[in-house]
Amino acid sequence: MDVRALHEESLRSTGQFIGGVRADQWDAPSPCPGWDIRHIVSHLVAGNFWVRELGLGRTIEEVGKSLDGDLLQDDPVRAYEASAAAAAEAFAAEGAMERLWPLSYGERPGRVYARQRFIDVLIHGWDIGTAAGQGPRLPAELVEACTAIFDARPRMLRQWGFAELDTAPAAGDDPQARLLALTGRRG
Repeated sequence: MDVRALHEESLRSTGQFIGGVRADQWDAPSPCPGWDIRHIVSHLVAGNFWVRELGLGRTIEEVGKSLDGDLLQDDPVRAYEASAAAAAEAFAAEGAMERLWPLSYGERPGRVYARQRFIDVLIHGWDIGTAAGQGPRLPAELVEACTAIFDARPRMLRQWGFAELDTAPAAGDDPQARLLALTGRRG
């Protein structure tokens, strides 16, 4: 499983959902309690730019609060596209998957960080598409890969707070519904 390719494909998939958000939908509530579409996209943009900054060798302390606040300005789609390109480029750099990255929970290899970003971007893409009424279908290969990560790392579900959610997959759920249930979503 090439996590870098999975991450890049999730960026593209989520970018399509973002591109489909109408001007009057940015403040639509999402499946993430307390977050509207704009909040989620801002979260993704900041996360993507964090990848760039850490990929350039900066520390969390050096980045500080520079990526806080509204990074979307008046063009959320363009902000997302720029951030997605920056994150993809950082993970594509020579040795990026093997070297240690200074994350908030300690130094981890780039492949671990890319896996985390893949999951975050993919699931929030569904959140955005759902909030915008797009009836989102995630790419089957990404659903399969993400589910495989969770199945292989059940501790990750607990660490991210998903295990406490009352949304266990139902018998007969299709693969996307099963994945969404694992992350506390129904759809």
